[in-house]
Amino acid sequence: MARTRGIPVIDLFAGAGGLGIGAGQAGCDVRASVELDQHACDTLRLNRATHGEVVQADVSTLSGDGLREAGGLSPSDPLIVVGGAPCQPFSKAAYWVETGEESRYRRARAAGEVLVRPAAPTQARPDERRTLVEEFWRLIYESNADGFVFENVPSIRHPRNKPVLDGFRQAALDAGYEVTETLGNAARFGVAQTRERVFLLGSRKRKPVAPLPTHLVGREVSEGLKPTVTAREALHGLDGADFFEPEEVVSGRWAEHLRTVPPGSNYKAHTSWAGHPEPSFVTETRFWNFLLKLDPERPSWTIAASPGPWTGPFHWDTRRLRTVEMAALQGFPRGYQLSGPRRERVRQIGNAVPPPMAAAMARSVLEAVA
Repeated sequence: MARTRGIPVIDLFAGAGGLGIGAGQAGCDVRASVELDQHACDTLRLNRATHGEVVQADVSTLSGDGLREAGGLSPSDPLIVVGGAPCQPFSKAAYWVETGEESRYRRARAAGEVLVRPAAPTQARPDERRTLVEEFWRLIYESNADGFVFENVPSIRHPRNKPVLDGFRQAALDAGYEVTETLGNAARFGVAQTRERVFLLGSRKRKPVAPLPTHLVGREVSEGLKPTVTAREALHGLDGADFFEPEEVVSGRWAEHLRTVPPGSNYKAHTSWAGHPEPSFVTETRFWNFLLKLDPERPSWTIAASPGPWTGPFHWDTRRLRTVEMAALQGFPRGYQLSGPRRERVRQIGNAVPPPMAAAMARSVLEAVA
């Protein structure tokens, strides 16, 4: 059956499909989704009506002509390419804790030693995934796309990573694209999560305008913006027995500590800093999301892709979040199907772009290329 929707989109590094969902919500026609991971491809196929043809492939093996063929597009058809190359090479974890100096500093500080905090490394750690940004640009260029949406973690702006981002932007400018860089907070676009992401928006026709926020964050007051979406609102109706997952049950070493952490707090509730009569921890000696518990009246913190057993956010009812709840906090539509065992579903959700924020970015590019 012939498609009659808007400008065609091809989604690279599609993962669980957050950008593709957003592009569809913006009025685009997602023709194909490219992803290497088997579990993510299975998820995309479960939701094929949203993601078009699913191509399981390494993007470095594809050509621009091959992309257009996968999407059923001729060389002259309009096209927007969206995607976010794997963020692990650019994440804070990749540059801040790799030498162990930060951890040693925290332990020494807790012991009362006076030390100068170590500076974050400035040289990029070797990681072959860093070149995938170049592959993303290559496919935009080879496919002669009219526009693009590129997404990654904020730390791609860090001095050791910025040359990658700047190189991509300059290549696009040299090829005749107008490019806008913007930092998006998902909570400002109606997502119950304060996840930040950097976007490059490109168009051959005119410079894309960074989307304006639609929602308030925290205690902001502004006319014309909608109230913050809270965790309680996002998770409404998902606490029933039919959504139960065995892995949500908390037991073991820190279970009792977690039970007594107030909503919106973390391990610091068990420190002398917080006035605990029998402190178990010293402040600033654990990662911030250790024993972190959701506040139902606020958006969630960032959902991690590979959380440890005591890494939050946990539900305010002292249990691990269900994967349907994580998906809701990420802004996925209700009923969206995820494939794989729990660990793989969590990884897919944690790596995804919140669809409402993706929709805002895709809409800006769509308006620029139209």
